[in-house]
Amino acid sequence: MGQEISESDFDEAAFVEFRRRVDDETRLLADWLQDGQLASTQRCFGFEIEGWLVDGNARPAARNQEFLARVDDPMVVPELSRFNFEINSAPLQLGPGAFDRMHDALRRRWEHCQSAAAVLGMRPLLIGILPTVRSGDLSLANMSPLRRYRAINDQIFRLRNGEPIEVDISGVEHLRHRHFDVMLEAATTSLQIHVEVDAGEAARAFNVCKMISAITVGAAANSPFLFERQLWQETRIALFEQAVAVGGSSYSKRVTFGARYARESILECFEANRLRYPVILPDLMDTAPEKLSHLRLHNGTIWRWNRPLIGFDDGGQPHCRIEHRVVAAGPTPSDAIANTVLFLGLFEGLMRSDEALEQLMPFAVARDNFYSAARHGLDADIAWMGREPAALGDLLCRRLVDDAEAGLVAAGVPEPEAAQWLGVIRARAERHQTGADWQADWVARHGRDFAALVDAYGNHQADDRPVHEWSLS
Repeated sequence: MGQEISESDFDEAAFVEFRRRVDDETRLLADWLQDGQLASTQRCFGFEIEGWLVDGNARPAARNQEFLARVDDPMVVPELSRFNFEINSAPLQLGPGAFDRMHDALRRRWEHCQSAAAVLGMRPLLIGILPTVRSGDLSLANMSPLRRYRAINDQIFRLRNGEPIEVDISGVEHLRHRHFDVMLEAATTSLQIHVEVDAGEAARAFNVCKMISAITVGAAANSPFLFERQLWQETRIALFEQAVAVGGSSYSKRVTFGARYARESILECFEANRLRYPVILPDLMDTAPEKLSHLRLHNGTIWRWNRPLIGFDDGGQPHCRIEHRVVAAGPTPSDAIANTVLFLGLFEGLMRSDEALEQLMPFAVARDNFYSAARHGLDADIAWMGREPAALGDLLCRRLVDDAEAGLVAAGVPEPEAAQWLGVIRARAERHQTGADWQADWVARHGRDFAALVDAYGNHQADDRPVHEWSLS
C-alpha cells in the first residue's frame, strides 16, 4: 500500500486504460527477463517494520500525524491507520557486520521514536496485534489521510458488492465478527523482509521463501489475541487473509500463500496479476513504460505472503527482490534482527542446495506447514524436506538454526556474527518463549487484564532484551 495515488475517484475508462498499460508493461518485463536485464551480482537485504502508537491507558492512539511530524525522519512513514506507522531500513549488502549495523540503525531510530512519542504522551509498540485494540478503533475515522487508503476501501467493497467483511477464526477460542471497512488490516502489523535476487534465480527464490515461511512465522509468532479472544499463535495471518477478502478462487485471493510454486520464471506471478486479479487502483500516471509504474502499483494491491517486487536502483537499473511478509512485528528490535537473520540464513542455505527442493517439499506440504505454524507456533508439527513431521521448536534446536548458520557463513557472514544472532532464535526455541507464548503465559498467570498486559509488554520492550529473557512478573 506504500505508493500514493493522484486521485481516488475512477471511471470505467480509467480501468480499461490501466489494464492496457499493465499488459504493455508486463510484456516489457518479459523482454527484460529474457534479455537478462534484471541481473544482480550482490545479495542486498532490508526490511520494513510496522508499529503501534499507544496512549496512557494502553489503548491505540490515533495521532500518527503529530508523531511523524515530531520524528521528522523520511524512513518513518504513515501506515493504514492513524495509530500505526512504519520504519524502513536502508538496504545493506549481506556480509561481515551487516546485521550489527542494521540493528544499530533500527535501535537508534526506535529510540528516537520512543522519545518523540513520549513528548506527546504516547509510547510506540512493536507487536503483531495489539491486545487492547477494539473493533470500534478499526474505523474509517482512524484511517490515515492518504488517497490510496480510501480508494482501496472503496474498491474492495465495490468488488464485494457492498457486503461486510465476515471474520471467522477458530483457535484456542472462537471469534466471529462482522466489519464494514478494510480497517481490520490495520490490526495486523508485521516485519517485511526484502531480499534482492538475480532474475535467473528468482523463481527458485520465490519457492524457497514459501518453504521457509512456516519456520519464520512460527518462530516469530507474536499475535495470540484479537478482541480479547485467544486464537492462533499468529492470528495476524488469518485476520489479514479475511480482512480484504473479495471472493474468487484460490488463484485470485488478494492475501494468499498462493496455489503453487513458480515453475519456470518469476514472470508467472506478474502474468497472474494481469490475468486473474481485478484492478483496484487504476491511477493513470504520466511515466514512461520503462518505469513499470502501473505494473508495480497493481502488484502492490496483491498481498502475497511472499511477494515478488520489481525495483530500481539509484542509477535506474531494474532489479527483482522477494518480500517475505509472514513475520510479526516485535517483540524488540533485537528480536526483529534475529528473525531477519533466521530467514536469510535458511534462504541462503536452500538457495545453495543442489537438491530438488520442490520434490522434497511439495507445495501442499509447504502450505500446510505454514498454516500449522501460524496456528500453533513452536508446537506445530512441521514436515521438513521429506522427513517425518516434528515440532517446530525441536526442529529449530536440532537442525534449522545450524542450517541457517551454515547458509550465512557460505554467504560471507563471519561465523561468530551469525552464531550470535541465531543464538537468540535457539534460546527462544529452547525456552519455548516467543512473543505469543509470553503473552499467553502472562494472561494465564495474571488474568485477562489486557491493558496491564500491554503495559508489561511495553516495559520489557523498552530495554531491547530479546523476548526469551522476559519474565512474567
